Amino acid sequence: MIKSLYVVLGTFFMVLGLVGVIMPLLPTTPMLLLTVYFYAKGSERFHSWFTSTWLYQRYLDEFIRTNSMTLKSKWRLMLLVDGMLLMSFLTLDVWMLRVLIVILVVTKYWYFFTKIETRYNE
Repeated sequence: MIKSLYVVLGTFFMVLGLVGVIMPLLPTTPMLLLTVYFYAKGSERFHSWFTSTWLYQRYLDEFIRTNSMTLKSKWRLMLLVDGMLLMSFLTLDVWMLRVLIVILVVTKYWYFFTKIETRYNE
């Protein structure tokens, strides 16, 4: 039962990741990372299949193997997410939610630039 739920969640996040490829407002990489996680928990067959797809190869393979990103990829992802968070920040009237968004942005930059290695060779 639980393994089936993992496969369903993995498929859901894979579909969101595919939508993110087409619509740049939806971040692709986090959705596909969740897909890998849930497929790994739910089914070796689904996990093996997903890791052989073009989607995985293009968006996740290098990151998962090296735990690193190019500086260009980091900035592109960071600025895209910042744009979405800025829209939320500007439309919210609740100051506590605005503070939460600022904390999220600071944490995101700290994590990306201290925990994920930057590759400069590309």
